This record gives sequence, structure tokens and C-alpha cells, in this order.
Amino acid sequence: MKPLFDCRLYAFVDSAYLHGRPPGEIAESLCRGGADLVQLRCKNWTPDQIRPVARELKFVTDRSGVHLVINDFPEIARDVGASFFHLGQEDFLASQHSHLAGLGLSGPRMPLAGLSSHGPDDARRAVNVGAAYVAVGPVFPTPTKPGRPGVTLDYVRWAATHLTLPWFAIGGINLENLDSVLAAGATRVCVVSAILNQADPAAACREFRRRLG
Repeated sequence: MKPLFDCRLYAFVDSAYLHGRPPGEIAESLCRGGADLVQLRCKNWTPDQIRPVARELKFVTDRSGVHLVINDFPEIARDVGASFFHLGQEDFLASQHSHLAGLGLSGPRMPLAGLSSHGPDDARRAVNVGAAYVAVGPVFPTPTKPGRPGVTLDYVRWAATHLTLPWFAIGGINLENLDSVLAAGATRVCVVSAILNQADPAAACREFRRRLG
């Protein structure tokens, strides 16, 4: 698998965008299209529903040399051997811990953590608590974060100047606005609906990869 620093395209198997397709089938398409990371994001599923799907996706992503990320559930990420888990800032702060190492996970194959951020203070906090990467956004308003305004390209420009750990621009990014995000300094992007709403997610991934270089 690629080192995280060399990863460019972060894609998703999101339960809100399955459109009747099996999660494993979507994961295979994303891997075939060139995604470097695939996150399993199931906001309305229970852990018991998520766990078997996570195991299936781990098999798919391992076969392609792609990193698996589990959203919201560090324990599931550990148990299935995922590379990363991802938390929102609010979720981490609610845990009452001052460092991600304090979440109490243990084992020989510990996943690393990614954290969402919505501004410079969030980004600094993510670095200080031990995040392996930071998601910067939502750059533009997006249905995956209803009610949250876009942080605009100004935050992307700030991240490009100030962050030294890997960071991914996220939120409402599509092929029409991708050039503006890259021009603001992003080199890595997370893409949800602009890939999953396509009939051929693999082809959509390939086009993003071509544009990312």
C-alpha cells in the first residue's frame, strides 16, 4: 500500500449513496478506478451491521493494495485490521480524551486516526492530539454535511501554507470545481457523491485520478 503522504484520492462506500448496489461491489469499483483510500461510512447503521461489511471491504481493499478507513468506530477498525479510523472533531471531543492514544485501543495492528476539521483551530487541535491526517472542509456545501456552510477555499489556502501532515480537501468537490481546489493548494481530495452518484464509479475515479496527476 502507498504511504499516506503519497495518497491522492480518498473515496467512500457511503450507505446514503449505495443506490441499491452491494457495498463490496462499490468498493471493488473504487479500487479499480484508482482510489488510494476507501472509507466505510454508515451513519445510520449499528455496529453489528457495519462489522461484516467492514470485513468484506477489508478483503477487497487488501486485494488491491488500498487503505481501508472505518468511520466513527475505532474498535471495528482495529478488529478488521483497517489502516485508519476517522472521527469528527465533535465525536473526539465528546470522548473526554486529550490525545487519540487515550481512546484505549490496543493490539498488534493498531489503526491510525484521521480527524475532520472546519477551520484552523480544528486543524491545530487535530495535529496536537495525534491525528495521522486531517480532512479540511467542507470546502463547499454538501448533502453529506447538511446545515454546515462551506469553509471556502480560504481554509484550503491556509491548510496548504500551514499543515505539514497529510491533509485532504473534502466537501462538495466535483470535476467542475476540482481545478479551483487544486489551485488553492490542495494535492489530496476526498470525494463522495461526485463518484458514488455515477453509474460507473470506477470511471469517475479514473477521471479524478487523471486530474489529480
